[in-house]
Amino acid sequence: MDELARNFLNRYQGGFPIEEQPFAHIASELDSDADRLIDCVRKMLDEGILSRFGPLYDASSMGGSITLAALSVPTERFEEVAQMVNAMPEIAHNYEREHELNMWFVVATETPELLQQAIDHIEQTVNLPVYNFPKLRTFYLGLQISLDESGGVCTRPIPGPLKQGGMIIDEMDRNIVQATQEGLPLHKAPYTEVAAACDCDTETVMRRMRRMLDRGVIRRIGAVPNHYRLGLRGNGMSVWNVDDARLQELGARVGRLDFVSHCYERPRHLPLWPYNLFAMVHGHDRDEVSEELQEITALLGSDCREQDVLFSTRILKKTGLRLVN
Repeated sequence: MDELARNFLNRYQGGFPIEEQPFAHIASELDSDADRLIDCVRKMLDEGILSRFGPLYDASSMGGSITLAALSVPTERFEEVAQMVNAMPEIAHNYEREHELNMWFVVATETPELLQQAIDHIEQTVNLPVYNFPKLRTFYLGLQISLDESGGVCTRPIPGPLKQGGMIIDEMDRNIVQATQEGLPLHKAPYTEVAAACDCDTETVMRRMRRMLDRGVIRRIGAVPNHYRLGLRGNGMSVWNVDDARLQELGARVGRLDFVSHCYERPRHLPLWPYNLFAMVHGHDRDEVSEELQEITALLGSDCREQDVLFSTRILKKTGLRLVN
């Protein structure tokens, strides 16, 4: 990776500016020009270094719903079921993990009613029970990857608190979300391109996107690195059965660890699933993740009754939120 690509990725995993000529602005900071920077971002997308570039939307902050769900799929049916689940636009991410519950996916919809309909549809289509794990409490969300000149990779927390608030989006907001949910146009004036797609002016798009960013509908705008492609191949969803009376304090402490990208309270599903604390842990390999898990084990101490880690073995789908026409 050349210096321009490395500097852009390190600095703009969030904070990409909402202005008429954002690439020119950033290029001047990086001692480059807009055309070269756009070509650089396009190349990183083509090579899989970035999984996407643009705004990351939060369905729950725009009046919708989002949940993590799982299936226990017989081995002989796994590919068939994955194809059926992935065909639904409501499925934002889908992973194969090592566990009896071996398929884990994120469902995102515009309303709570549509979320339940999507879960019901999956159960009826694949003829298997869906285990629903909605977020009950968020302790931390966000992780940045930092690359050094030799290609070394480390992780660091995204600074600042989670944005709160949310808003109900109107038809124009919805048009903007649909025009950008696959990414921002790689154009010197990307918001002007979005405005053309939405049949409005550039200032309207920028004003509305700033408002969505301020209200948490847009979590951030920028480059989304592909952890696997950059060398973080040890990715484990660690789960912990923590004393409910201590969960708020301990969940917050786990969320502050620099190798944790997501940390939530989610419901138990007894007797199969006794865990109420989920923490996504990243490392270069499984040995590094195992060392990180020991740190969490020591932090939780006797307040944790049992634990497990579900390593992801395959990405089945990764698109992010998609509003359905």
